[in-house]
Amino acid sequence: MSFLRRDGRPRSRATVLVTLLLLTVALAAVLTWQAYDAARSHRETAERVLTDYASFASWRLHEAGKMEMGGMMERALSPLILIDTRSAPILPGPEMLVPTGSKIGTKCAHAPGDPSRYYFRADLQTGVVDIVGPPPPPGVLASLADTIAAWKMWESWDGMNIVPFFREVEGDSRLLMYGVKSDGAGKRIAAYGFEACLSGFGAPRFKAIMKNWHLLPPALTKKVPNESLLSVVVSDSFGRIVYESKPQYTSRYEGGIVPSSRVFLSNRVTLRPDAAEKLVIGGLPRSRLPLLLGLLTLTTVMVGAALVQLRREHDLARLRSDFVSSVSHELRTPLAQIRMFGETLRLGRVRSEEERRRSLDIIDQEARRLTHLVENVLHFSRSERQQTHIAREDSALSPEVASALELFAPIASARGVTVRADLEEGIVAPVDRDALRQVLINLLDNAVKYGPQGANVTVALTLHGDRAIIRVDDHGPGIDAAERERIWTPFYRLERDAGSAVAGSGIGLSVVRELINAHGGRSWAESAPGGGARLVIELPDARREADRARQELTTAGD
Repeated sequence: MSFLRRDGRPRSRATVLVTLLLLTVALAAVLTWQAYDAARSHRETAERVLTDYASFASWRLHEAGKMEMGGMMERALSPLILIDTRSAPILPGPEMLVPTGSKIGTKCAHAPGDPSRYYFRADLQTGVVDIVGPPPPPGVLASLADTIAAWKMWESWDGMNIVPFFREVEGDSRLLMYGVKSDGAGKRIAAYGFEACLSGFGAPRFKAIMKNWHLLPPALTKKVPNESLLSVVVSDSFGRIVYESKPQYTSRYEGGIVPSSRVFLSNRVTLRPDAAEKLVIGGLPRSRLPLLLGLLTLTTVMVGAALVQLRREHDLARLRSDFVSSVSHELRTPLAQIRMFGETLRLGRVRSEEERRRSLDIIDQEARRLTHLVENVLHFSRSERQQTHIAREDSALSPEVASALELFAPIASARGVTVRADLEEGIVAPVDRDALRQVLINLLDNAVKYGPQGANVTVALTLHGDRAIIRVDDHGPGIDAAERERIWTPFYRLERDAGSAVAGSGIGLSVVRELINAHGGRSWAESAPGGGARLVIELPDARREADRARQELTTAGD
């Protein structure tokens, strides 16, 4: 960024500061976005890790279930190992699978709704199925025969194939387990099996898995139980819940195994929402978006405040420049008049007593204007430094207003303006006499300066309750409602007067408000009944002269 203009002159200080402040906001926005993007990426990575852990736990649960099922099948079908198909051409019946001490036809012990257990042998050459125990429904038996004949066998130990068979038949879920025996040439000759207890294989075994197996890496979970970190739901291929851990968690971090031709039990693993504290180093990153947005907003507000302050400083500098120019012009005019007529008198150039008196009147008039202007500047300077001090004492207001009108009379007559007074006698209020005189002269000067030449100005004094009201009415163009409050601010001029030749310092009415506020009163502008503007001041603690005399007598009597 160049600090020089194209013509080689340096840029203004305000332009450089504004540019730097805007760059600060832009840089803060970029840094906020980068920090947010990094935090978001970190969080997404951590969430993917948690989802992967859930999938890992699902896989571990599936593998543990397979091992449990495999162990149960091996124990149940272990008698098949003893069958020597080479030396025993006649295969034994299915009763050989019945465990010692068990009764054929007993029901599964885990749930009353489970079917009675039965054992079977299927001759794969003739298709004959022998049953020991209560026979299953015909549909189950037919489905069993078809499935055994068509199933693609799994290879297992000792040349024997062991297969789980889970299917819904006639509205009931069936879990059958069987092994296929081959002859010496590898030809499949028979299948032995039984119907397993689905409830027995379900809840108890998965409950044991949850207790004894580490579904998540033990290096991370230490000795924390699985139930404290995750919940599982195991379902059959028809959607029926086989096992459901307690409690169940709800979160976005889930993994699962879906049923297929090789998987008859599916599962869904859900991580506990706060499990990230143990599974991810440092835990799940918290969103810093509110903090980042707060910092960006704070930066923007501070830069905005700085820009507003710069604008105000710029406007104030311009207004003060205009003020100095206006004051210089207002000082130059009376000084020039005083000097000119003073030289006329000193050099004896007056031709008559009337001209001499007129010259002295002009010198007095311009001196009054000069004094009035200097007093305004001094009052304004003290108000800027918050050093406005007044000494209030009970004063009759009518004589004070009349005195101010008398002091202002030469200035009014120079403009051809007639000042009329409508003063209610006997009103007393605690005021600073010098401050009140300055207020009245400022109000009169404003009415004469912005009113038409040769017009009338009316000053009225009335009492309303304990408030003394002084009104100054002119016959000028009036003041728009939108600008009636702004005229009391320093250096403000009405838009219609901004380019006019009417001279003014721009501080007269602001001095009025400052002095009236110091009295505890109010000041405002409104429309005059006969057209033009009405400026009003209100003084507190006012009363009539008779009331004051009565109060003094009462005090003396006490």
